[in-house]
Amino acid sequence: MLNKTRVVAYVGSLFVVAAIILLYVFLGGDHRAKVYKKSRIAMDTVITLTVVSESERKAEGAIEAGFDEVTYLEGLLSMFLPNSEVSRISSDAGVKPVKVSEDTYRLIKKAVEIAGISDGAFDPTIAPLSRLWDFQKKVKPPDEEIKKRLALVDYRDIVLDDAARSVMLKRKGMGIDLGAIAKGYVADRVVEVLRARGMTGGIAAMAGDIKTFGTRPDGSGWRIGIKAPRGEPNGEQSGEQEGLAGVLTLKGEAVSTAGDYERFFIENGVRYHHLLEPSTGYPARDFQGVTVVNQEGQLADGLDTAIFVMGRDKGMALVRRLNLKVYVIYSDTTTYISDNLKDSFESTTGH
Repeated sequence: MLNKTRVVAYVGSLFVVAAIILLYVFLGGDHRAKVYKKSRIAMDTVITLTVVSESERKAEGAIEAGFDEVTYLEGLLSMFLPNSEVSRISSDAGVKPVKVSEDTYRLIKKAVEIAGISDGAFDPTIAPLSRLWDFQKKVKPPDEEIKKRLALVDYRDIVLDDAARSVMLKRKGMGIDLGAIAKGYVADRVVEVLRARGMTGGIAAMAGDIKTFGTRPDGSGWRIGIKAPRGEPNGEQSGEQEGLAGVLTLKGEAVSTAGDYERFFIENGVRYHHLLEPSTGYPARDFQGVTVVNQEGQLADGLDTAIFVMGRDKGMALVRRLNLKVYVIYSDTTTYISDNLKDSFESTTGH
């Protein structure tokens, strides 16, 4: 369940293409502080770090430290790296607990918490199913194989030992996949690094999982565009807002979108995408996109998936219960925005 969304970030006229959420940064006024930005490929996607600083040297040092943090955390959390802590937990499933770093333990514990409040719609043990689907090859796995692996998915079979800081999966064949929450967590941690290096504002964009802090040089917020899942609904957008469903202005908040339009294929008229229901092994159907804004990147990242998979009724009930800031596009293309997000949101679709 990696790479839920991607980003196009741009400062002025510089573009870094990665699609799905469009992140754009405007320079403003004649200020001593300036905006500095770099992009690299990591965690199987484009990652862009943007900072505000009065010193180019300090900005470059902070950005390098931020990318070092990305590399470190990817080495712990990726299910695709055989020596990562997450991979070791999966390898030792049903055998023994694995002592892990504070970062890995903290994130898995948060993932279990989100699994609990979503009644398992978000489930970090989805690895047996997520490994089965191959959206690059566009092949739907056999129904029998999906059914067989369903029994290996249950977050309640994660054993956490706070004293030993260890994680164990109860049964052989189980596996951990943190792809639906890891990028949000990494964004949080990178912002901590950038702040510690003296940066007064900026953005850590881990594909479509984005954490902002501070402001732009002119004191205004960071403008982040949300991709229209099926293109331009009203056919009237142009320029900076082309292909956007709306634009958010954020100061110090994180945003994440779960959408059915990034990793998918269509077979016999049916769209198969990577946001799988742990209870069925098949893609969830009620939404085209769910965007969550939260102070914590890891919560925005995990909850957007939880809401998407829970479906319209249960998902929106969770939104109301937790008083979440959300913008959603339902499968029938109708939309909803929570009252607590309206002041930060500018629609570009006429809805």
